[in-house]
Amino acid sequence: MKIIHKNQTEIFKNSDACTAIEYPLGDKDINGAVIELSGRYPGNGRVVNLKCKEMSYIIKGSGKVVIEGKEIALSEGDLVLIEPGEKYFWEGKLTMFVPCAPAWYPEQHKEVEQ
Repeated sequence: MKIIHKNQTEIFKNSDACTAIEYPLGDKDINGAVIELSGRYPGNGRVVNLKCKEMSYIIKGSGKVVIEGKEIALSEGDLVLIEPGEKYFWEGKLTMFVPCAPAWYPEQHKEVEQ
């Protein structure tokens, strides 16, 4: 069993519009973060996870995700699963819980052109 308390989290900004509150599990198979989005991420283009599945549960707010050109409106209580290799971007004012399996790491997360 592992428990991470809020005071053990690590906060970092992915961009001006995106703040991540990471819960450092130290587990290569899964990790999780709370994402606060206010605007568009990434600012231009799209991003892709090369290795992990990224699941996003919308805690509060509304917005959209565009995955492989398909726009999906989102609001509180919705759940999205993004598969490895799918290109996407987020837009809106959203708070999300995002677990990734295997664990997310910066080198496998890439910004790509439209």
